[in-house]
Amino acid sequence: MKTLWKALCAAAMIGVSILPARAEEKTITMGTMSWEDLTPITGITKKVLEDAGYTVKVTEFSEWGIAYAALAKGDIQVLTSQTDYVAQDYWDKNKNRLEKISPVSHGLYQGVAVPKYVPIDSLEQLNENADKFSGKIIGIEPGAGLMRDTSNAVKDYGLKLQLVEGSTAAMTAALKSAYDRKEWIAVTIWEPSWMVQKYEVKYLKDPKGVFPPPQSYYWIGHKGFSAENPHAREVMASVYVPIADITAINGAVNEGKTMDQAVQDWIGAHADLIKRWENIKKN
Repeated sequence: MKTLWKALCAAAMIGVSILPARAEEKTITMGTMSWEDLTPITGITKKVLEDAGYTVKVTEFSEWGIAYAALAKGDIQVLTSQTDYVAQDYWDKNKNRLEKISPVSHGLYQGVAVPKYVPIDSLEQLNENADKFSGKIIGIEPGAGLMRDTSNAVKDYGLKLQLVEGSTAAMTAALKSAYDRKEWIAVTIWEPSWMVQKYEVKYLKDPKGVFPPPQSYYWIGHKGFSAENPHAREVMASVYVPIADITAINGAVNEGKTMDQAVQDWIGAHADLIKRWENIKKN
């Protein structure tokens, strides 16, 4: 009986050893923010994954807290984000349930800018010219990392100007109006942005270092994603989009193309690069 039992156990062990590994899922749930720096990265990576045989479902979020909560819970699998500064608080809060997959771009910079025709160069010069700026710095959506940093700059430099909350669209309209009239205006702005491409503006120097240095974008995932989806992880790691290209894509959208058209045009113009990525896609 003992001999038979040993034989059965041995057979069972052999059977387990020859079972195939669990197949990798071919559907990827991806999150994004509907912002002009993140949308091109998401669109390009989605297309590369689809070309590699994956079905990609994209969910748009309105703010980082909701997006990171969804990723930490596993409602989505991957998300592109700037974890070092812009979304550092959300990363730190959730990082035990998350993982970094790969860097996908670098060069995000945010700060306060003025048109180049305005003869000041530093945040320290704003107070002495507050009246010329109507006592305002025109901001964007409340809750954005850029608004947090600018609020800190107002405090650290003792600025007498009010940081005005609003929207990216309202800030853009205000910049265009002032620029067309050669009026003084200070705005919160960032690179990559089609506005930096279209309007000649300059970032005000920040001698106190309130604003962070140029930042990187990463694909991050729900913890365990890379181990469970090794091929998808390699496909995603093959993608790298220079910051200047993100700016150009958004410039094309501002000129009338849809984001899908602009992304597809970028992919078509970079066929050789995509072919090199093909080597990563193959098992």
